[in-house]
Amino acid sequence: MKFSKIARHLNANLDEIMAKRIYLISGLGADRRAFKKLVFPADFELVYLNWITPELGESLEAYAARLALKIDTSTPFFLIGLSFGGMLATEIAKKLNPVHTFLISSTPVFSGLPWYYKRAGNIRLQKMIPIALFKRINNIGLNFMGAKTQDERELLKQLIIDSDPSFIKWALTCILKWRNKERPSNLTHIHGTADIILPIRYHKPDITIKGGGHFMVYSNAKEVRDCIIREINKY
Repeated sequence: MKFSKIARHLNANLDEIMAKRIYLISGLGADRRAFKKLVFPADFELVYLNWITPELGESLEAYAARLALKIDTSTPFFLIGLSFGGMLATEIAKKLNPVHTFLISSTPVFSGLPWYYKRAGNIRLQKMIPIALFKRINNIGLNFMGAKTQDERELLKQLIIDSDPSFIKWALTCILKWRNKERPSNLTHIHGTADIILPIRYHKPDITIKGGGHFMVYSNAKEVRDCIIREINKY
């Protein structure tokens, strides 16, 4: 009886060691639903890092440090960041050294932001826009974000409806003031050739998804997932 209990305990610990734990950070104005089609095998453990309330005047780096407190560093882990979440993942990776970090439709360094974003940040354009305006979106805006099918349009609309305009305004300020130049080691940047939000011409991604827009984590989920699994299986 004692032997069977010990065996079960050892098997449970072995399963925990063998499980590939992945922490995921969604994009600005989104939540875990953005990763809905990013389906992984059963031996992958997915942990979604939900947004926390930013402190007054908090920087992207400081926010990332607080968000990182949710990560169990006693077990090896992988990190996935989508868009704004990729910038946060970059800052977390610099401090916690995950096994590998994946950025989807994002950038690991501020030079990947188009020049017109930086110009907008210099004049603090985001602070001049009424908060209520962040909730408004039409078909042009959905196309701009990379929604192609009715399913993608409906999900993006709902994500925007459910988002917190104050959080979005804070995050935009953080993005436009971000000045990171350090690319963490063990990082794979996956980017779409049709991304309008963060045009690929400003980037040097490790993997490109042909025709992928900014929302390719959903519209090209299988391609993105396969790229991630191939890299993780190397470990």
